[in-house]
Amino acid sequence: MNEHSETLLNLRVITPEDYPALAAIMDTVYPDIGGAWPKATIQALINAFPDGQICIEDNGQLVAAALTIKVNYNRYSSRHTYKDIVSDKEIAKHDDHGDALYGLDVFVHPDYRGLRLGRRLYEARRELCRALNLKAILAGGRIPGYRNYSDELSIDEYIAQVTRKEIYDPILSFQLANDFDIKRLLHKYLPEDKKSRGFATLLEWDNIFYDEDTESVHSAEKTIVRIGVAQWQMRTVRSLEDLLSQTEFFVSSLSDYQSDFALFPEFFSAPLMGLAPEKSPVEAIRFLSEFTEEIKTRMSQMAVTYNINIIAGSLPAEHDNRLYNVSYLCHRDGHIDEQYKIHITPHEKRDWVLDGGDIIKVFETDAGRVGILICYDSEFPELARKLAEQDVQILFVPFWVDTKNGYLRVRLCSQARAIENECYVAIAGSVGNLPRVDNVNIQYAQSAVFSPSDVYFPHDAVITEATANAEMMIYADVDLAKLKLLNTEGSVNNLKDRRLDLYQIKFKD
Repeated sequence: MNEHSETLLNLRVITPEDYPALAAIMDTVYPDIGGAWPKATIQALINAFPDGQICIEDNGQLVAAALTIKVNYNRYSSRHTYKDIVSDKEIAKHDDHGDALYGLDVFVHPDYRGLRLGRRLYEARRELCRALNLKAILAGGRIPGYRNYSDELSIDEYIAQVTRKEIYDPILSFQLANDFDIKRLLHKYLPEDKKSRGFATLLEWDNIFYDEDTESVHSAEKTIVRIGVAQWQMRTVRSLEDLLSQTEFFVSSLSDYQSDFALFPEFFSAPLMGLAPEKSPVEAIRFLSEFTEEIKTRMSQMAVTYNINIIAGSLPAEHDNRLYNVSYLCHRDGHIDEQYKIHITPHEKRDWVLDGGDIIKVFETDAGRVGILICYDSEFPELARKLAEQDVQILFVPFWVDTKNGYLRVRLCSQARAIENECYVAIAGSVGNLPRVDNVNIQYAQSAVFSPSDVYFPHDAVITEATANAEMMIYADVDLAKLKLLNTEGSVNNLKDRRLDLYQIKFKD
């Protein structure tokens, strides 16, 4: 993964100028079935259905793509061949009035396999299917692994064993892992595909939100966002790899549940201070800061690999010989934002000699406008109100406290921030103990996700919460559209009803 440490991904539609790069990848990936499609075919797809031709670029270089058309569901959910989809002149048969998507192809440059770019392209297709209010996504899937088993297994036996994960097929296994169901076997789908012996599977992903009485909607704006929270167990570690292995376990698990965000607690890297138990508190926190750059880099790689935005709790970071408490937002496209803790607790000043930052900001993500308030910052309403003035939708609060009193300060203030600023707030803390680490020896947490308090939300304004003091993960689906409704038609309008003729929040800089 280190070769992709500078990865910066961007998902966009394909343009005619992309053809040389796209053709080069297709030639690399498909030497056995003819390589790249003609330029005229790609141009025809772009002209006919531009939203269906999607690619991913890394620092401006095209590295993966998905080609898609619209078809009539009743026609192509039954038996057909590749030539029914693509004519002899290699022109895809797009139907602008079709009620289903048909996946023509998904391909990834070999150097970028392992980053789950194919899964990201499949998710983009699903979002397009929902946005256009189409019935399903159909695809004729090759079965290239069958050539290794065709002498001993019938095609039905092979598919059954792939489905049970007894055999791995590079295409079928991937499609099954992306929630496609096998609808039927297609005979002589692509006769020149020797690896598949001419067979293919007709795969289908159903859009459960399809409404046949509603006209297609041409906006793919994401309104339902899934927040994943890691309630982190502090435990002794033997190395940085130990800590990162535990981190990746949570990231992978939260990604498996298709979370858009993964939130970690404040100072979740503290177990690394146990590697130098002889150091004083001031020395120990500076020792801990030496790991921060590597942790940040590795978590950014995880964000790309697992296709999830990560709020990396908080980590000590040294700049100009001063030490700060910093939260890194690792976007799943590869870029990183940072939020410094503004208010430093008496303990952090006294025992660790930390300094506070002086900038508070909202970050644009592919799943909403978010802000980060590190622990103590959640107890100062001015900060969240400043973010609300920038239309923040979700506030993330990574925290570390040692007593229930401290926890309740964070919880109650976070709930207040959700109500007064008409936004969602997620809090994440750590549990357990670290006997060999001074000042981080015990923790108390009950992580949760809060909503505003009105008829559109849960009666107690708590969407979900963890069991107190137990290591676990929690998930919450939040509806960003409800925030707009609350702002205009809520029982009360906290943001609209402010007396700006009497007061305002003004930062000195």
